[in-house]
Amino acid sequence: MQNHPSYPKLSQLIAKYPKASAALFQVYNDLLLAQRWSDIEVLDLPACSRGAIKGRRPITDTETIRSTCVVVPCSIAESLSTSWFHAAFASLGDPPPEEMYLAITTEDASTVYYKISKGIVKPPV
Repeated sequence: MQNHPSYPKLSQLIAKYPKASAALFQVYNDLLLAQRWSDIEVLDLPACSRGAIKGRRPITDTETIRSTCVVVPCSIAESLSTSWFHAAFASLGDPPPEEMYLAITTEDASTVYYKISKGIVKPPV
C-alpha cells in the first residue's frame, strides 16, 4: 500500500484510523481511477473514527451541473448504527449535507455505494 501513488494523500488518515484504512484506500482509488471523480479531497471524521472522501462525479447525459458528493467508506464486517450515521452527518459540516454515500467494501475488492439521506425522504418518481 505504501508504494501506491495515492498513499501520500491518505497516509495521515491511514495511520490515524488503521481499522478503517483498507476501506478508505479501496474507495479512494475506486472513485479516482475507476469512477473518474474530480476535485477529490480527503476529510477527517473523528466522530466515526475514519476518513471520508469529498469530490465531484463526472457529468452524465442527464445532468448539467456536477454536484459535490461525500462518500464514507466502511467494511462489510463493521456494525453501524443510527447514532453512527448521525455522527457522520454532523462531522461533515455546518450545515451538514442532505445526503452522503456509504461505500461498503469487501475482502474481494467489491464496493457497493448506498445513498443515505437525513431523515425520511420520499424516493424519486
